[in-house]
Parts: sequence; structure tokens; C-alpha cells
Amino acid sequence: MKNKLLYVLGMCVCLTGCVKMPKEQHTSYETLTLHRETVTAPLSWSAAIKGAGDVSIVSRCTGTLNAIKVKNGQRVKAGQVLFLIDSRSAENSLAHAQADLQTAIAQRDNAQLEAESNRELAAQGIISDYMLRTSLNALQSAEAQVAQARAAVRDAELHLDYCTIKSPVDGLVGNIIPRVGDVITEGTMLTRVAGVSEMEAGFSLTESQIHALVAESGSLEKVATMAPPMTLRFKDGSEYKHKGRITSFSGMIDQQTGSVTCYVTFPNPDGELFSGMQGSVVMPVEWKDVMLVPLTSIVRIQNKVLVYKVGADSLATSAIVEIEELGDGQHAVITSGVEVGETIVAKGATNVHENDRVIW
Repeated sequence: MKNKLLYVLGMCVCLTGCVKMPKEQHTSYETLTLHRETVTAPLSWSAAIKGAGDVSIVSRCTGTLNAIKVKNGQRVKAGQVLFLIDSRSAENSLAHAQADLQTAIAQRDNAQLEAESNRELAAQGIISDYMLRTSLNALQSAEAQVAQARAAVRDAELHLDYCTIKSPVDGLVGNIIPRVGDVITEGTMLTRVAGVSEMEAGFSLTESQIHALVAESGSLEKVATMAPPMTLRFKDGSEYKHKGRITSFSGMIDQQTGSVTCYVTFPNPDGELFSGMQGSVVMPVEWKDVMLVPLTSIVRIQNKVLVYKVGADSLATSAIVEIEELGDGQHAVITSGVEVGETIVAKGATNVHENDRVIW
């Protein structure tokens, strides 16, 4: 099943990497005779890297920004203070709420005393049952007022806590937008903290690729489970030392691009990866029973892809083919248009014309 999945991947996306080519004949134009073989070549997708725990730091209260406790790019721990907003208004609100709570408690205590007294008087027949029920109802109302006052205190404490803005994750601070003295309103974007313990490399799969994968494996979850470990390759060609795994898909096709985003998670214990980096994710795939050719055998004319076949008379005739190009810029797989055993011009095909004699 795993090999089938990798083959499906290979037939619907580009390849990168070096492969062993068929032996070329020694002629005036280099040629090769097509045959099928099994090769292993890596699939590669361009990817953008971001922290798996990236979060936006947004103000949840209104007030003057009194202090910025971090700098751009600073590494922070979860719970570390980032910003301080003027808390005097929130402190006053909390004091009022606490005072209201004490008042409500006192009123509840008085109502409780009255209810207990009336219960004894009603038992002795001194007061009516109506007066007893009235005092009990007053006690319930007073208890409700206490509960309401306690909730107001909790709300006030929460708003006071909002004045001290802390990092929710370990990570790196992004660009700090406001300045000390700015009036911050609720919802104001302050910065971002990029979680750095794990990093996600996101790349796009087309709708047809996703359909093929799901048809083969049964579900996207199984695709993630069956896919082998993936390598992260930087722009300079070097490779990241830790392997990654497919962890999730966007789950929705982008209407503008017609693609689904796939995410590969890489561990980042040494902090070598940063949000915003660009690279590519690479996965080894075994291709079975394929015809490999050098790109020097390919001729592109408008929207057509051609190769030149060499007949027994040494004359070149063009053939329209379909190919999957290797990302190394040197090789391709021919998927249709020619047959095993046929000979094609392997090098210099762009200089060949129809019915040219290419071997003598």
C-alpha cells in the first residue's frame, strides 16, 4: 500500500534529485534507446516555514501603553511579560466591585438573620406563614446578589490581568508595532510570538493530487500516516538535520489557487529554524517501470512537448510526448507518446529538424 501511495505521488507532482540514466550511444547526435526501469528519486515542494505555535498578541483592554518589556526578535518563555498597559482604571473598577461584594454579603447576612428569626416566630404562631416565605425569598435574592457581585469581581480581576500582557508560548518576538505612550484599544495588534519548539513547513498540493492520494489511501489522515519521513532543504542546497512528518492538511481547497496546503512538522530543539524562512520539503519516492530521459532530449514548442525519434534510416521524426520533469533541471520521465525500444535524440534535440539525418 505504501509503495502504491508513493507511486501516485510520483505520477502527479514534479521530481527533484539525481537518477541513473540509460547508457547513451556514441553518435553524431547523442541518442538513447528507451527502456523501463525502477528508480528512486525525491519529490520536492517549495515550502514556507512558520512556528507551529505562532500566535498573535492582541490587546484585550483599552489604555495607555506604559511599558514594553521585550525587544524585536527576543526569545521569551510562556508566561513572560511582554507589555504593560495603564491599569489604574482597571484597579478602580476592581475596588468598586470588591466594595459592592462586601455590601452584598452584608445584605445577605442580614436577610439570613431575619429569615432564621421569622422561622422561629412562625413555628410559635407569632407571625404568618406569608411573612416567613417573604423573608426566605428575600434571603434567596440576597444570595443571588452576592453571586452576582462575586462574578463582577472576577470580571474586574480579569480586566486588570489584561493590562499585563504575557506570552502564551515559548518563542521569538516578532516586530513590535506600538510605542510606549500609544493609546491601545481592545483588539489592537501588538506583535506576534513565533513558537520555535516545533516548526511547520507548508506546501501546496493540487486538487487532482489530493484526489489521487485520497483515492489510493482512503483518507487524508492515512496519507499522513503512510508518508515517509521528509527532509527540509534550505535555499543554499543544504539539508536540515532533523526529519519531519506530515501532520495536517488545510482541509479546504483554496478557490484562488485550487490547492490544499499540507503541513510537515519539524522539531527545532536548537532554534535553527525561524518563521518566514523559505525552502523545500523533500520525500523519497520509488518510481517503478518508468522511462527516464535527459531534458536535453526535450523540445518545447508553444504548449507542446516533443522528442525526436530516430528511425532505421537514421532520420529524425518528431513525437508529441507527455512528461513529468525532474526538479534537478536535468531529467524527466516520459509518461506517453513513445514506446520502449525506440531510439530518441538525447542531446542537442533543439537543433534537430524534421527528417534530419542524425546518425551517420
